[in-house]
Amino acid sequence: MKHFLSLILTVLFAISTFAQQRNVNQDESKVPVFVLPEVLQCTNGEKVTSAGQWEKFRRPELINLFAKQIYGEPFALTPSAIDIKYETLSENQNALDGKAICKQIKVTLSRRDLFREIYLLIYLPKTSQENFPVFLGYNFNGNHTVHSDPEILISPSLAKVSSRDQTLLRGSQASRWSIERIVNEGFAVITACYHDVFPDQKDLKEESILPLFDDYEAKKSGAHAEQAIGAWAKGLTLIMDYIESEKVFDAKRVALMGHSRQGKATLWAGAQDSRFAIVISNNSGCGGAALSKRRFGETVDLITTSFPHWFCPAFNSYANNEDALPVDQHELIALIAPRPVYIASAEEDLWADPKGEFLSGVYAGPVYHLYGLKGLETEEMPALNSPIMNHIGYHIRNGVHDVTDYDWKCYIEFANKHFK
Repeated sequence: MKHFLSLILTVLFAISTFAQQRNVNQDESKVPVFVLPEVLQCTNGEKVTSAGQWEKFRRPELINLFAKQIYGEPFALTPSAIDIKYETLSENQNALDGKAICKQIKVTLSRRDLFREIYLLIYLPKTSQENFPVFLGYNFNGNHTVHSDPEILISPSLAKVSSRDQTLLRGSQASRWSIERIVNEGFAVITACYHDVFPDQKDLKEESILPLFDDYEAKKSGAHAEQAIGAWAKGLTLIMDYIESEKVFDAKRVALMGHSRQGKATLWAGAQDSRFAIVISNNSGCGGAALSKRRFGETVDLITTSFPHWFCPAFNSYANNEDALPVDQHELIALIAPRPVYIASAEEDLWADPKGEFLSGVYAGPVYHLYGLKGLETEEMPALNSPIMNHIGYHIRNGVHDVTDYDWKCYIEFANKHFK
């Protein structure tokens, strides 16, 4: 725990120093005047006035724009081209002091001589009940960091991105996963290390799941080719396939939660795959929930320079040129309608632009209104630790860029509200 807190402080200091060096704006009075694209206006100028119009015309148009300009056009996949196998590696009937069942599943994806493995860590409430609702999300440093249980396997993918002794990190990110709280509320928890899907370094694309897809070789170097965020979104959809295959889960009640860069991937996955019943973005910032045109905190220039492997190359053209973007992130939030979506910010996380995250929720509201549902219904940010929970939810809490027990308390309340 001390190591993890020290790491957070080091990262925050590095971000602060970098921000000063790059003259990053974190002053609300210096946000430039900007104009957002109209979420209910098609590119041909036609106004959208019904849910039917939205679904038939505007929604597909926006999906295409986000794919071509930001996240990359998904590589094609012939049905059954990838062989998928699920293998139970372990099952502990007395996890969490007898309150839960802990399972570890290996998902093997193979195509000809290529194969990739995704390791799932699953906690189930120990009851006779089946059809559990699910919280699904990636972890950053391996399943073994989510809980101190020595039986949790260390993913082989970590060796591609780190030479550290992984046993020293066991349980180091447990504070980000309120597993006992979630299980006690009757939810299953499923997590996997995101490096299993795309090892998070710019030179490791060939080690990701993307080479398994049909037209990868032909399109991988194109301006609109998907990269890490596209791959991570694909991985979540593949895990959703597993959830649908197991009757112990209620596949119609799956809440997808992502933090930081995985908040970006979660929103993109949720926009594309309507099987995710609730989508939750935690501190997702630029390229996630925050409006790009505000140029507050991390910008398109900063994120594409630091992480060139996350977005499609076409996104680079909007560095210091955000006004030219044909979309903004309120429209990504709107693509999740009519399903519930929750956006969370942290007071000290100026790098992720809390106000920009909030405003994306505000300006997605008109699409939810087409379905007779409530958005945030206010343009005034709520007080700290005072969540709004309509079909669009939002809170800003005390603290820094992280996932906390308070966040999970809100997500559970939001899920209970909509699932029940």
